[in-house]
Amino acid sequence: MSLYIDADACPVKAEAERVATRHGVQMYVVSNGGLRPSQNPLVEMVFVPDGPDAADMWIAERAGPGDVVVTGDIPLAAKCVEAGAEVLKHNGERLTQANIGNVLATRDLMADLRAADPFRQGGGRAFSKADRSRFLDALERALRAAKSKR
Repeated sequence: MSLYIDADACPVKAEAERVATRHGVQMYVVSNGGLRPSQNPLVEMVFVPDGPDAADMWIAERAGPGDVVVTGDIPLAAKCVEAGAEVLKHNGERLTQANIGNVLATRDLMADLRAADPFRQGGGRAFSKADRSRFLDALERALRAAKSKR
């Protein structure tokens, strides 16, 4: 059982490390670089080459049943869900076989809307304390569920 963090632009790395440490779970923090290494022996910093989706490919090749993946990247989430991993967004939203199709379709629709209107400004709402709290609760539940499957 491993915890994979798609670390570029991830606002919950420290929280994930605390929960992984409490559960004694190996955590892989995957990025293109620029992150401060953790001194925690359960945390492995994985630096992939620059390039489109290099971190995503690294995670997708390894994540499977019994693993937990934290990402905001919907195509990566879809690959990991298909491989049998538990997937969480940074706000604690769980992505599953039941909802990943709708999430992918919404992502594609929003990309089309942004492309159609180059003056469209703004994105989603800001990351909040409530999002952080929901993430911590969801990660705790996901790791417990993954442990029980072993």
